[in-house]
Amino acid sequence: MTKENANIDDFNIGCLNDEIEVDKLCVELLTAFHKYLIDNRNEDPLTAGSRARGADYFLRDFIIADRRDNLFRIDPQRIRQFGGNWYIISNMEPNLEELGEMLAGVAAFYEYCSALELIAHDTADEIAAHCLALEFYQQRIDEFDAIADDGFIKWNDACPVS
Repeated sequence: MTKENANIDDFNIGCLNDEIEVDKLCVELLTAFHKYLIDNRNEDPLTAGSRARGADYFLRDFIIADRRDNLFRIDPQRIRQFGGNWYIISNMEPNLEELGEMLAGVAAFYEYCSALELIAHDTADEIAAHCLALEFYQQRIDEFDAIADDGFIKWNDACPVS
């Protein structure tokens, strides 16, 4: 996928059929992203695969299926919502090693989108900054693990997914 054949509006989701089509387009985009990492960034195939897998989980499970957002028009705060809340409550054993790999993929993916001029460079930079806030995500995981009684509401309110 290139900037010449990418139509940002094709990634809008208004109904279930749109979601299915956007998911297919996202797979095509992730395949091109993986190839870009190997061919243009000289990433070894394992690292490129890890980056693409991390971006895949964020995009297809969170942005498309859960939030039903256009992946090119997300607010960079979505990264904090994903890593600081959604990922934690959606996984049996949330951990920073796994989350960090996903966020590295997200940052690389949006850098790729910026290079294709599908998103603004400033947006990609802001997304990357949120992806690097690993201490924040570790704190959120630790606080989640320490929840007692009715502490979930307070924990959730500190970084809500809205």
